[in-house]
Amino acid sequence: MSDVQSDPEWIPHGLDLQKQVVEFVKVPRETFCAPGFLFDYEPPDPTGRQWIPFDQIANLAVDTSPVHFIFHTAFCRSTLLVRALNIPGTSIGMSEPGIIAALASAGPRVDPLVAPLVRLLGRKREGVGAVFVKPTNHANRLIGSLLKALPEARAILMSNSVSPFLQSVRKRGLMGHRWARRLYLELQRYAGLNLGMSAEEQFSMTDLQAGGVAWLLSQNLFTILASSEFGERVRTLDGDFFNENRGETIQAALGFAGIEWDQHTQGELEDHDAFADHAKLGGPVIQTEADRSTMDEIGQVEEWLALIANQIGIEIPVRQTLL
Repeated sequence: MSDVQSDPEWIPHGLDLQKQVVEFVKVPRETFCAPGFLFDYEPPDPTGRQWIPFDQIANLAVDTSPVHFIFHTAFCRSTLLVRALNIPGTSIGMSEPGIIAALASAGPRVDPLVAPLVRLLGRKREGVGAVFVKPTNHANRLIGSLLKALPEARAILMSNSVSPFLQSVRKRGLMGHRWARRLYLELQRYAGLNLGMSAEEQFSMTDLQAGGVAWLLSQNLFTILASSEFGERVRTLDGDFFNENRGETIQAALGFAGIEWDQHTQGELEDHDAFADHAKLGGPVIQTEADRSTMDEIGQVEEWLALIANQIGIEIPVRQTLL
């Protein structure tokens, strides 16, 4: 445990509920800048993994930097943003650390671990004024708990319009369609709306309809959060706007978190290495066009969702407030 306490490269990674222990992995700082997700990280050898009992976690007294969050609805360039927030001398961005997904899956029984484990993600490191954590969107049910656990934390709620979201679902084929249906079921459990649909009608939805409703439930959740007790600590961001205004958006994110960024010009931020390759996969970014039938279906789903949004009284997509 002494190694974990003294070395900020050790971060919480997973939970073993049966053994009541937290898994820690040793993650070199340069890993945060690489494409992909931290939940996939594997130490190169067994010495890079340790386990600490639940009841000892609170005893890990460490210095921390301010921690802020990027919550998202998926397929909205949130991974690109958090990678671009790895700025030497200023901040670190962590893309989907495994521990937050583990906390979300474990449920209320691990609620006492939320605050100490997230603080351990924000261990103080040399030349780092803040840590931006982007959880998986499957952990969005924890947004309130995370913001309560860290009263000084700010949160950017990142989304985009439904068309690129559903195009991303379609281009991932069978697994993308399955993911969209599972996301719908997941959101209905903690952020559901009564849409006046019978079980048979819900089952009869196409995959893109189910994905569209999942997207709509996320928009409603973000709308509620923006006007909740956390409203002053929350801003919304459109992923397409970010892609077209990269330097300006990064400056706004740093400013919202209270970070001094005058030493970085907008041009320097726009030239960040994160923009040189695919944020999730590495390598070149290849743009693909959806076929006509897909776009026709997405257009119909978009019209249907607009009607539902009008009935429940929300604006979709959620209005941007970061800039």
